[in-house]
Amino acid sequence: MSDDHAYQAISAYDDRLLKTPNIDRIADEGMLFTNACVTNSICAPSRAVILSGKHSHLNGKIDNIFPFDTTQITFPQLLQADGYQTAMFGKLHFGNNPKGFDQFKILPGQGHYYNPHFITKDSGRVQVQGYVTDIITEMTLNWLKNERKEEQPFFLMYLHKAPHREWLPAKRHYTEFLNREFPEPETLFDDYSGRGRAARESEMNLLTHMNWAGDSKIPPEVMDELGIPQTAKWDKNAYNNNLGRMDSVQRADWDKMYAPMIEEFKKEYPGMTEEEKMKWRYQRYMQDYLGSIASVDEGVGDVLDYLKESGLDENTIVVYTSDQGFYLGEHGWFDKRFIYNESFKTPLLVKWPDVIKAGTKNNQMVQNLDFAQTFLEAAGIHAPSDMQGESLIPLFIGDTEGFRDAVYYHYYEYPSVHMVKRHYGFVNEDYKLAHFYYDIDEWELYDRKKDPNEMTNVYYDPAYAEIVKDLKVKLKEMRAYYKDSPELDSMYIQKYKDVTRWDK
Repeated sequence: MSDDHAYQAISAYDDRLLKTPNIDRIADEGMLFTNACVTNSICAPSRAVILSGKHSHLNGKIDNIFPFDTTQITFPQLLQADGYQTAMFGKLHFGNNPKGFDQFKILPGQGHYYNPHFITKDSGRVQVQGYVTDIITEMTLNWLKNERKEEQPFFLMYLHKAPHREWLPAKRHYTEFLNREFPEPETLFDDYSGRGRAARESEMNLLTHMNWAGDSKIPPEVMDELGIPQTAKWDKNAYNNNLGRMDSVQRADWDKMYAPMIEEFKKEYPGMTEEEKMKWRYQRYMQDYLGSIASVDEGVGDVLDYLKESGLDENTIVVYTSDQGFYLGEHGWFDKRFIYNESFKTPLLVKWPDVIKAGTKNNQMVQNLDFAQTFLEAAGIHAPSDMQGESLIPLFIGDTEGFRDAVYYHYYEYPSVHMVKRHYGFVNEDYKLAHFYYDIDEWELYDRKKDPNEMTNVYYDPAYAEIVKDLKVKLKEMRAYYKDSPELDSMYIQKYKDVTRWDK
C-alpha cells in the first residue's frame, strides 16, 4: 500500500501521466478494480478501516486527530493467532506498537523521505540512511529472504510513505521528471459554479493553498526576495526540515538539479499572470509527485521479482492499493477528503494464481472496508460478526451475484486543514448523493454516467426529483444498516470541539 497514490497515476488505469510497469504487472496477472473506493478519504482513518473491517464511526478513528482504539480486534491479530507469521514495514501513521505483528519497522507519524527514523519492534527508534522508499523495500525483501519461516504461511504489509506530501523524489529520478511537462486536467481552472459551498469554500487550490516552499520547493529566501508570503504557517519550516535531513552529498545532488529551476522561476515570476502561475504550480507538483511514485513502482517490481524467483508467487495473494485517492490538479485541487471521484476512488489491483484469471477487470462497488473479510476468508478464518465489509473472493472468480450495488461514505475532519466540510453519502455506479452538514445543510447529486467529471450538481434539477427521493430513502437505510446516525454525528462533533478547540 502506498499513501495518497491517485489511480490516475497508475498506467493500468490511465497512462497519460506516468508509466508504472511493475504495478501494472499485478493487473496483467490478476484483476483491476475500476470502482474501488474508500469509506473516509483521509490517511489514518482509512488504515483503521482496513485493519478493523469497520466504518470510522464504529472503530472510532474518524480523523487524523483522534487516537485509534487499540482494543479493536484487527485482522492481522486473527491471522497471527491462526498460525500466520506477520510483518509490517513502512508507514502505519498511527500507533507505535501495532498489534498482531511478529516483526515491524514503521515510520513515526508521516515519516520523512530522506534519512528517515523508524520505530522498530526489536531495536527501538533508529535512523536509517538513504531514501525512504528504497529502505522500506529493502526491509521487506530482507524479511522475505532471511526472517520468513518456510513452514508457516505469512502475511506481510509493505507500506510506502510515497507519494505523500511534501514530495521528494529519489536522486535517480530528478533529471527525468524535472525535465518533463505533463498534460493538464481539463478541470484545472474549475470555478465550482456547478457545485455548492463545500467545493467553493475548501482550501485545496494549487495556486492559492499549496505551499510555495514546502510543496513547490521555492527556497524561503527566494520567497522573501520575490515578496511571496507563506501559504500556511508551516510552509518554510517544511522546506527547511525536509531538506535539512539530507546529508551534504544528498543536498548537493538536490541543489545541482533544482537550482536551475529556481533560477528560472526567479526570472519569470514577476511577470507571470495568475493563469501562468497556476500552470507553473501544476507542473512543479506533478514533477515531484510523479517522481516519487517512480521509486514505488521500482520497489514493487523488486518484490514481485523475488516472489517469482523464490516460487512464492505461485501461492501468494498480492494486493496493491492506496489509503485513498488524490487530486492531481482536477478542479484545481490537490489533497483528498471529498466524496468526489479523484479522492473517493482508490487503486486496487489483485493477483492470485489459479483463482483470479489474468487480465480481468471488475466494476463492482468495492471498498477498503472489504479487505479484512477478504483476507480472513482466504486464510480460512471466520470473520468477527461486527466486521462490516464483504469478501471479494466471489468477485475474484467472476461471481457478482448478490454483491452490493452501492456504498456508504462519511468524512469528519472539519474544521481543519483544507477546510473540507463534513459530509456523508450514498454512491452506486450511476449516482452519487452527498449531504454536507455541521455549519451548512446542503445536498449534492451527481450523475456519474452523464457527468463523469462531477461538474454539475443536479439535486435541484426537476428531472432528477424522483431519483433524489429514491436515493435519500436508500441513504437513510444505508446509514441505519451500517449503524451510523445523526446522534453519532453530534457526538463526534462535540468530541472534536473538545479535542481541537476549533470553536475557540
